[in-house]
Amino acid sequence: MFAPIVRAISQLDDPVFVGVMLRGIAWSIACFIGLHAGVIWVIHHSLDLHGWLAGGADILGAVAASLLSLWLFLPVAAAIGTLYFDRIAAAVEHRYYPELPPPRGASLIEQALDGGTVALKILALNIVALILALLIPGLGLILGWMIAAYAIGRGLFVTIAMRRMSRPRAEFLYRQFRGLILGQGAILALAAYIPVLNLLIPIVGAACMVHILDTALSPNEGFPLRLV
Repeated sequence: MFAPIVRAISQLDDPVFVGVMLRGIAWSIACFIGLHAGVIWVIHHSLDLHGWLAGGADILGAVAASLLSLWLFLPVAAAIGTLYFDRIAAAVEHRYYPELPPPRGASLIEQALDGGTVALKILALNIVALILALLIPGLGLILGWMIAAYAIGRGLFVTIAMRRMSRPRAEFLYRQFRGLILGQGAILALAAYIPVLNLLIPIVGAACMVHILDTALSPNEGFPLRLV
């Protein structure tokens, strides 16, 4: 259960991983600043406030934007992470599975569409969880964790698997190893609530799924490795 994630974490010193992490931080900061600026702009242009009321509205808007940024981090991280999954997977394969042939799977367009679909699903589910959290306090935290576990597990595995196979076969492997995949997703989802660590989710998650894919395609599991 823990072997894939342990291997993924052990590779965090890889220059490719470090580069992707720095890019992810830069994009996250840009999104964070953009969201804050947008919220404050909307407040100024939708409410006719002056003096201390305007200042108070700006502060409340900044706080609301911060909470919204935390809540929507996974959809944004998933969308950003899809830009660099191929680099991460290639680095993992270079270190642990150098005997594998070059990846030949779904087209780049199909992979991009799948990644975008996953990000939109996560966004929609997070909005639903946010609404339920406001209506039923405490429930949102549990729902958010469950959504994150599914998103990281299913989303990342299928995206990584599609580098070496069609989407239908990637979905088939996901169903065969759903327990292991979602278990890793649940572990990683806990890090989503910890600042700084949540920036590593796309990197560690993608690397983790490469190791699970190798397990799924091993001859012992009944799937011929060389047919990937």
